[in-house]
Amino acid sequence: MTAFETDRAMTSRLSVRAFLPTPVPRPDIEAILDVSARAPSGTNMQPWRGHVLIGAEKNALCDAVCAAFDRADPAHKREVKYYPDEFFEPYLSRRRKVGWDLYGLLGIARGDAAKMKAQHRRNFRFFDAPVGMIFTIDRKLETGSWLDYGMFLQNIMTAARARGLDTCAQAAWSQYHRVIRSTLGVPEEEIVVCGMALGYADRDAPVNAMQTERAAARDFMSFHGFPD
Repeated sequence: MTAFETDRAMTSRLSVRAFLPTPVPRPDIEAILDVSARAPSGTNMQPWRGHVLIGAEKNALCDAVCAAFDRADPAHKREVKYYPDEFFEPYLSRRRKVGWDLYGLLGIARGDAAKMKAQHRRNFRFFDAPVGMIFTIDRKLETGSWLDYGMFLQNIMTAARARGLDTCAQAAWSQYHRVIRSTLGVPEEEIVVCGMALGYADRDAPVNAMQTERAAARDFMSFHGFPD
């Protein structure tokens, strides 16, 4: 693969929120996961574990989690914090912008809590993707293994793009780890990291037109020893 092809696979990745029903063959899914498992991990621990779901099995999980979401039970909380208790700059502005950009494409006005909730609920249908994945990690592992896990997940999203597929990584699933645990038989020693939708993007869906902004390297890195 050329540098251009690699860059294109990375830069064309979007958090797709509307998928076509086109099936993804199991050999393609396994190939993506196999190559993604080449991600580096400290002392080659390979901390990733998970579940791949399609058809009735996927629908059963979605039904169970959507039912829990609809009950709005406050007992459903993530086991590991993903966001800070209070957002601050520049992260607060970035979070707000991506949220309002998304709602704008969907025609959801500020303050329309019902439509916002309905859109959030679509996470738990994997945005109608034909493939849903749930990822877990042994709870005894430490921060380094979580960093390694991020590289594995990024590999999946890049490998999918290289094959013309699209994804959406979904931290939202971790909130319903109890339902996931009982439905999929996830052992207590594993923490739900996230979910991920996989399939072919519906290019006609307005929600998939969103392009998020990224800061340039010079804005977040300091360069030393280079000529002016």
